[in-house]
Amino acid sequence: MSGPRPGFASDNNAPADPAVLAALADANRGHVPAYGDDPLTERVRARLAALFGGEAEAHLVWGGTAANVLGLATVMRPHEAVLCSDVAHINVDECGAPERFLGAKLLTARAPDGKLTPGAVEGLIRGVGVPHHVQPRVVSLTQSTEYGTVYRPEEIRAIAEVAHAHGLLVHMDGARLANAAAFLDCAPRVITADAGVDLLSFGATKNGAIAAEAVVFLREGLSAAFPFVRKQGMQLASKMRFVAAQFEALLEGDRWRAHAMHANRLARRLALLVRDLPGVRLTQPVEANAVFAILDPAAIATLQREFRFYTWDERTHEVRWMTSFATTEEEVDRFAARIREVCG
Repeated sequence: MSGPRPGFASDNNAPADPAVLAALADANRGHVPAYGDDPLTERVRARLAALFGGEAEAHLVWGGTAANVLGLATVMRPHEAVLCSDVAHINVDECGAPERFLGAKLLTARAPDGKLTPGAVEGLIRGVGVPHHVQPRVVSLTQSTEYGTVYRPEEIRAIAEVAHAHGLLVHMDGARLANAAAFLDCAPRVITADAGVDLLSFGATKNGAIAAEAVVFLREGLSAAFPFVRKQGMQLASKMRFVAAQFEALLEGDRWRAHAMHANRLARRLALLVRDLPGVRLTQPVEANAVFAILDPAAIATLQREFRFYTWDERTHEVRWMTSFATTEEEVDRFAARIREVCG
């Protein structure tokens, strides 16, 4: 096949929302204070705080890995640990950035569906007060998870209760938080501040932005060091208005939610079209914008010559198909038809 292959590899591969591009052009007017002291950044920070409610305080960065690492760095010391699932993005897909820049240890629990449980968290809390052992400090949840599954509010609340009972904080990697809120048809605060989350990253890059992420602290007193941590972490944008402009475009009229709903709907469409094929076995419920399936290795190789997607687990031949705000029904139907030809 000539030309670029149609993409189901990642929502990172999608183009930018035209409204984001227009907002960047609109922000490109005249001279304004740098480093986030401009009116646009202040307006966006206020809108993000309102989105999460309560005592929320939002700060902007441009990278998702940085949003996670710098948020954690603000509330941790090097002898402390983050408790997370074995498939957590911070554990698997950030090239050891948390360990290097936090100087801290990640303690993991097995999570076949991507979700931690209160029991798994309890099992990782040990050696408290013993100087020979790393000290648990933060429980990190990914929403939606790396398997496209979604924590319900009661699940988050149960984990938060365990964490807080032991003096731990709860962090949420919200790179796809929009997809989770869209699936649950709820406000973001319902699955964050109201459920006991203390700090989070809120991703816009996977949802139509170019480079725009937010670190949001949900409890008073946690964020005091963040401005200094962000500067040391090389994420204080001098022309912050262009990061803020991307958020403003997506916050306007809840475009962020509409984008996530679209991506989720097309993932469900793809799953429905292929779930009954004898050569396809779906491995996870399709709740956000990801479909996971096990296929014959030869079928995977054939499909990957025409369509771009990842083999998630080479040992089990499990693949991941991602949709985005820019994915079309025609693309999904064409992909599903080819899967049917190859696997049916």
